[in-house]
Amino acid sequence: MSQSEAAAAAQWPPGYRIHPRAEGPDAALVAAFRDIPVAAIGDSMSRNIGTVGLRQYHRRLETVLCGPAVTVRVRPGDNLMIHKALMMVQPGDVLVIDGGADVTQALVGGLMRTTCVAKRLGGLVIDGAIRDLCEWAEDGMPIFARGHTHRGPGKDGPGEINVPVSCAGLAVMPGDLIVGDADGVIAVPAADAALVLERCRAHLAKEARIRAENAAGTSDPERFDATLRAKGLPV
Repeated sequence: MSQSEAAAAAQWPPGYRIHPRAEGPDAALVAAFRDIPVAAIGDSMSRNIGTVGLRQYHRRLETVLCGPAVTVRVRPGDNLMIHKALMMVQPGDVLVIDGGADVTQALVGGLMRTTCVAKRLGGLVIDGAIRDLCEWAEDGMPIFARGHTHRGPGKDGPGEINVPVSCAGLAVMPGDLIVGDADGVIAVPAADAALVLERCRAHLAKEARIRAENAAGTSDPERFDATLRAKGLPV
């Protein structure tokens, strides 16, 4: 944080903080990750990273969410800072909202979806609830959320924008690359995106070889037998 940013942050009352948008990976990297399944990204990042407990509310299973994170932390049931974040986003950004896993009041609805579409947002990931499900099911705005309810939000704050957040068990920094598909949502640190992409491509090539062997009935039994023998099993 620069001295000017630190001085500005010091003027915010407790519980309120708005930081500038963080630059994420370049456009070419973002585009490349659109072709990488979330499961493959997870496999390439130790298989212990990703959201837990969210579901997609857009209709098409094949829809991919992919873009740099603009993070928001809100008080459960309050969306004041989400409205402010929507004034700051750039096309392709993904709003990642830490709503404390509360599903008693929706954080976004159909009116906000209209804004998201107009802003050409890349999508939303919400550890909280949404409403107006029929509108979110339409094509054009991928969204993952913990649940839904007809009960609407307040607009009083507090809240924070572009701070580190925890969203459904996923740690997200502003500018991280967010990828979501039918399997779930994952965050790739912006500084690691190029390396992770390389690892993903190598992993997918390995999977392609295994898939071909499985289809042909020529898979190597040593792939698993070696592990079983190492555990003392007489195979």
